[in-house]
Amino acid sequence: MSTPRSEATQRIGGETGSAALPNRTTRIIGWGHEVPAAVVTNKDLESVVDTTDEWIVSRTGIRERRIAGTGETTASLGAIAAARALAVAGLDADAIDLIVVATLTPDHLMPSTAILVKEAIGSTRAAAFDLAAACSGFPYAYAVAHGFLTAGLGQRALVIGAETLSRSTDWSDRSTCVLFGDGAGAIVLEAIDLPADQVLAKRPGTLSFELSADPAGAYYLWIPGGRATGAAPDETIKMDGAKTYAYATRTMAAVALAAIERAGLTAAAVDLVIPHQANLRIIESVSKSIGYPMEKIFVNLDHYGNTSAASIPIAISEAVAAGRLKRGDVFCTVAFGGGYTSGAFVTRWDADPANGARAASVNAADITIRRPEGAVAAPVPAALRALVDGRRSARETA
Repeated sequence: MSTPRSEATQRIGGETGSAALPNRTTRIIGWGHEVPAAVVTNKDLESVVDTTDEWIVSRTGIRERRIAGTGETTASLGAIAAARALAVAGLDADAIDLIVVATLTPDHLMPSTAILVKEAIGSTRAAAFDLAAACSGFPYAYAVAHGFLTAGLGQRALVIGAETLSRSTDWSDRSTCVLFGDGAGAIVLEAIDLPADQVLAKRPGTLSFELSADPAGAYYLWIPGGRATGAAPDETIKMDGAKTYAYATRTMAAVALAAIERAGLTAAAVDLVIPHQANLRIIESVSKSIGYPMEKIFVNLDHYGNTSAASIPIAISEAVAAGRLKRGDVFCTVAFGGGYTSGAFVTRWDADPANGARAASVNAADITIRRPEGAVAAPVPAALRALVDGRRSARETA
């Protein structure tokens, strides 16, 4: 039988599943993101599918999204975001011991997207792999990297969320195609040692986690693929919107509160909530359920739509740039995704936001993904090709 720990000295780890060795945790020291050049608005989609700007905004809060153009892939977006996070942290790529890419839209089934990112950023020594937990991928990947570092297997990790959902979207399905966008975000996570008497609710860095999965919803939000059934492959997203919405609103609130409680805090003590950016109505429901004001919740889905595993790290990067995260602030992230999966973590921000200016030193054109001879990236969906190519050309010649 385990011995109960006093509330005042409760540590991360143990049977709570929250985090780490008693006197070791992690902190974010670098951040960055990359989104495709082409902006596709709701008005644009009116010419692609039977929908309207008013319908999309009223039901989702989304006004536009970024769509990857020719040559922009999950790996290329992730590598640029990773390079920016390294620049912000002031680190060379070989200071990284682990690279984890959360994605449901990898460039290939094999090799992993993380391997391609590793080569593109010039890393020669990091372990690298992909993780698939759909829209909850970033909290899952963060937890895996945290566990790796606090177990003493390394000192620093790159945690990346990257997606090109446009390549897995049925652009004739008006109930799903308006929701998704492409992009990538990354953080550098570093292990730190703490005094033996550190109190959980006052310690710096990562404070707690809550991860869960419910297979009851496995086929309400999924990509069939066809490999298990022998049916013709179908690589497009399928969703029962009503069931997914109801489950997401309930689960995200519960998961966020559980993570906050494990950190020894109340919702009132959290300075900022950064939720998965799927639907404004879901975020508003979570705000009401946990009694947390919308003005303390970071929202950028109106510009990007649902970028799945990329949404939280993109939002972290933008929240810092907007002055919404300062040293000493506590923030909570929370996500819900296909599977069903859900995840949250609570962190005390411990980096100088001014370091974000270093991201500008990265020249995206210098970062390329190597392909075998004859290999090509997935093409821009035919329904969007004219829009995307036109927007890219306008930006590149401006």
